[in-house]
Amino acid sequence: MESQKQREHFASRLGFILVSAGCAIGIGNVWKFPWMAGANGGGIFVLFYLLFLVIMGVPVLTMELAVGRASRQSAVGAYKALEPKNSKWHIHGWFCIIGCCVLMMYYTTVAGWMLDYFYKFATGAFADIDNSAVDGVFSAMLANPAELTVFMAIITVGGFLVCSFGLQKGLERISKWMMLALLVLIVVLAVNSIMLDGGKEGLAFYLLPDIQRASEVGLGNVITAAMNQSFFTLSLGIAAMEIFGSYMTKEHTLPGEAVRICALDTFVAICAGLIIFPACFAFGVEPNAGPSLIFQTLPRVFVNMAGGRLWGALFFLFMTFASFTTVLAVFENIMASCIDCFGWSRKKATLICGIFILLASMPCVLGYNLWYFSVPLPNAPAGGQVLDIEDFLVSNLLLPIGSLVYLLFCVSRWGWGYDKYMEECNTGKGLKMPRVFKPYFQFVLPLLIVVILVQGLI
Repeated sequence: MESQKQREHFASRLGFILVSAGCAIGIGNVWKFPWMAGANGGGIFVLFYLLFLVIMGVPVLTMELAVGRASRQSAVGAYKALEPKNSKWHIHGWFCIIGCCVLMMYYTTVAGWMLDYFYKFATGAFADIDNSAVDGVFSAMLANPAELTVFMAIITVGGFLVCSFGLQKGLERISKWMMLALLVLIVVLAVNSIMLDGGKEGLAFYLLPDIQRASEVGLGNVITAAMNQSFFTLSLGIAAMEIFGSYMTKEHTLPGEAVRICALDTFVAICAGLIIFPACFAFGVEPNAGPSLIFQTLPRVFVNMAGGRLWGALFFLFMTFASFTTVLAVFENIMASCIDCFGWSRKKATLICGIFILLASMPCVLGYNLWYFSVPLPNAPAGGQVLDIEDFLVSNLLLPIGSLVYLLFCVSRWGWGYDKYMEECNTGKGLKMPRVFKPYFQFVLPLLIVVILVQGLI
């Protein structure tokens, strides 16, 4: 196993924050958050979302980072290094690796859709087509296994190629520039949308608290929707963040870093709504849920917009960056786990993991055409194909159960223990975690996560 002295580390604090935020910022931020806000009373949902991010997201994020930084290992090794003698916490580490693999089995395909649409807008495939033909572009893409395979393979091979250069020269260097480009793109796109004629109505719909809309949905539903979104936005529970803790220095406290990651993640989510709602309202298009918002509703907006080819290409470039930074982060986790657990070189890990993910992604690709079938899954946006089954396993089972395990490991006397977690959490300069939160962490927070788990299963 890699010793603590040989452990790679981030070249800069900015690199750590941008890479970690890049892992958290994904497709869910960009299409799910704006729609959820719109459907749940606008500003009221946003306020509850921010509240739950602070009381749930930040604490669990500090726990994952603490386990990583204290152990200087990936998931399995981290538990083994910190767990009490003869305990079995490290079994969860293997589930973390499985979770990362299952996540990438469908995420690479969806990231490929983003790249495909960027290519389509950039090359003028949407020029001179009418509104009714826009939906057909998405259907034709899903029905074409060769097209889906090519773009999935570009994302997968590109991701492992970047990670093959190591933490600083590969992941950190590329993610840093992609995240900075993403932040510039999102501001440019948001300003363009807000300036459209009729865009102000979309802005009001999105951000102004609307008691009537919230009461129509039911305040309880608004609160649980905000709790769910704030929890899932950070991808906690499968060690996707823990690995970056293992590459951190002890210079800064973990609550301060966690707040910065959450702030960047939220900034992108809110800006996504600033792009989508004003544009939809300006062109009289109803913003609706699921993948159709990105691939059917928004292309209609771009087709009708002055300079739509440019704005469409920039939007899908932004979406490609948002999804690719997550892909890079999770690939790094899978590779680091293999390097730590099996003693592989980075080159060997790149090759074996790359081939595995390429092959494992094929069921999702084929699930829309050659292997199409339907299963009754709750909230399945695309009818219950392979993607929905894989997403259900990760989002509804592995993330909440994994977060609960990390939480109990850090705050119970049967695990690593509250005192050791607090010591690691507050090492360095910056925002400290108050010790008085112990009863909340031990009794209230586990209950909130159980509520999310049960809800997801019902």
